Amino acid sequence: MSFDSAPGLDELSEVERLSLDELQALQLERLRWTLRHAYENVPFYKAKFDAAGVHPDDCKELADLAKFPFTTKADLRDNYPFGMFAVPQDQVRRIHASSGTTGKPTVVGYTEQDIDTWATVMARSIFAAGGRPGHKVHVAYGYGLFTGGLGAHYGAEKLGCTVIPASGGMTARQVQIITDFRPEIIMVTPSYLLTMLDEFERQGIDPKTSSLRVGIFGAEPWTEQMRTEIEERTSMHAVDIYGLSEVMGPGVAQECVETKDGLHVWEDHFYPEIIDPVDETVLGPGENGELLFTSLTKQALPIIRYRTRDLTRLLPGTARPAFRRMEKVTGRSDDMIILRGVNVFPTQIEEIVLATADLSPHFQLRLSTHDRLDRMTVLVEAREDTSDERRTSAAEEIAARVKDGVGVSVGVEVVDPDTLERSVGKMRRVIDQRERP
Repeated sequence: MSFDSAPGLDELSEVERLSLDELQALQLERLRWTLRHAYENVPFYKAKFDAAGVHPDDCKELADLAKFPFTTKADLRDNYPFGMFAVPQDQVRRIHASSGTTGKPTVVGYTEQDIDTWATVMARSIFAAGGRPGHKVHVAYGYGLFTGGLGAHYGAEKLGCTVIPASGGMTARQVQIITDFRPEIIMVTPSYLLTMLDEFERQGIDPKTSSLRVGIFGAEPWTEQMRTEIEERTSMHAVDIYGLSEVMGPGVAQECVETKDGLHVWEDHFYPEIIDPVDETVLGPGENGELLFTSLTKQALPIIRYRTRDLTRLLPGTARPAFRRMEKVTGRSDDMIILRGVNVFPTQIEEIVLATADLSPHFQLRLSTHDRLDRMTVLVEAREDTSDERRTSAAEEIAARVKDGVGVSVGVEVVDPDTLERSVGKMRRVIDQRERP
């Protein structure tokens, strides 16, 4: 599969030819517009800026953004449904929302220009991943209020691809469609792709023989071990895409197929910062911390210093030198499990599971309380034909590696294949059944 440039796509990459000074001048111009737009049209931002003693005119250079207050998911929920919108309702062309499983959903809106901007950054992302005009793109992200499906759909069409809007679920049918329609690209959560690969094999089809050549995976953290698992079981390149509905949707940053070394942030539309999640100070290049985003061109829902809770760091650009890279997100500050005083991230367990022979990548963490102490049990599926003896030794191996590498004792149960709930959308890794005081 060729990843050379394609004619007619200059408008998607023109900004990549900007010098650093030119890009920063564009960012500052757009940042100052965004701050004014938010202050003048969103009462929440006017009140928040005033309380912090800052005004949009105080932004003289990019570093001045640090003077402005954060925005959190709670702020969006507190202003449910449309309190964060900065344009009249008749200018809003689309509304998306989160699932709201932990409270009120977060609601986001898009003007006609916002939708075009979103399609453009998504087209840029698919191109960076290896997609080209004429390729067929199988979209297995969910459609509806979730931003994944329609974001991928519009971006692929903008690039000139043929879209197969499969959405999620009906895994056997997904495999049939891929086999019959022969798409080159698939866009899906990585955990659901693994479920699809299991279905290929259940149907007696070697995934390596499928037409798929690039998988663009997002909507949940995933590790280098999972990339290796996918690429070894298929003939596709596995690349990462990043986004979140509060900032735009998928397409905020994209990993390039040439390098697979982190996600280039499309900084002409989204300005990133890294802060210490505890003391909230801005961190320097290469330092690990919590990722913040400020939108630079959004009309309906400008977002200022949004705390994503994703943990990463910013590095210089490589395949797209004009744009900084964010390292693959492998954890979230709000996904962290505190187990008997030890900080544990699900991705730490995932790395150990994926490195253990004879076990599948399907696992779950169950938290419980016994004798007033919190406990964690790692449930992981064995592969077909794994012997009882090997299951026992694999469980012991995982427990020892978690103890040595993470610093906490856990129980491990190796269960039969197809025992654990399969992911269709975002994976549910943690089941918390702990007693609460």
